[in-house]
Amino acid sequence: MTSENGQQNDIDRAGFLLTLRQRGITDQTVLRAMEQVSRADFVASGSLAKAQADQALPIDCGQTISQPYVVAYMTERLEVKPHHRVLEIGTGSGYQAAVLSELAREVVSIERFRTLADQAREKLKTGAYDNVEVIHGDGMAGCPDRAPFDRIIVTAAAEEAPAALVEQLADGGIMIMPRGPHNGPQHIVKLTKRQTPDGVVLDEERLIAVRFVPLLPGRSREL
Repeated sequence: MTSENGQQNDIDRAGFLLTLRQRGITDQTVLRAMEQVSRADFVASGSLAKAQADQALPIDCGQTISQPYVVAYMTERLEVKPHHRVLEIGTGSGYQAAVLSELAREVVSIERFRTLADQAREKLKTGAYDNVEVIHGDGMAGCPDRAPFDRIIVTAAAEEAPAALVEQLADGGIMIMPRGPHNGPQHIVKLTKRQTPDGVVLDEERLIAVRFVPLLPGRSREL
């Protein structure tokens, strides 16, 4: 017999997925990944009632867990295949990394706040997302000893793609990131790397308008 809580969870999850479809998410592998990963496992305890809501929610260190639509949208545009190795800049709660883990062979995620890195690592371990590695470090420096990466996703805004990340992106690889000034207009951009006889070329496609926290260098001095 299904409990009332179980029935309510099924209803909430169905509505969650319907919202993503209505907003234009069509990739079935992405929708399946969003269905498999429970957002409630990654939100703060005080936000559990809003876990299925399509809105950003606060987490520790003054950061947020992105709204599900933005997570799904960026993931869809990243075009992740099962053999891909993905670098994520800005682990946050670990939610985006968990979604990527359902799609990729390996995910390396870098977080500048030690508290968030430790929390995300524990949540991902509890959820058996065994193909994700969380590193406390400088996201703008990437992870050169593990490069190249087939895909790179940046979950904080910068005015330009960091050179170190471009270098660590494989030829033909895709980087998705929010780009724009902290106090100005920002858009998600899709950058595709091509190696030409004259050097590296980044083909750019500007996508939806967004608002993200700024991408900052180094590890945070805060916990």
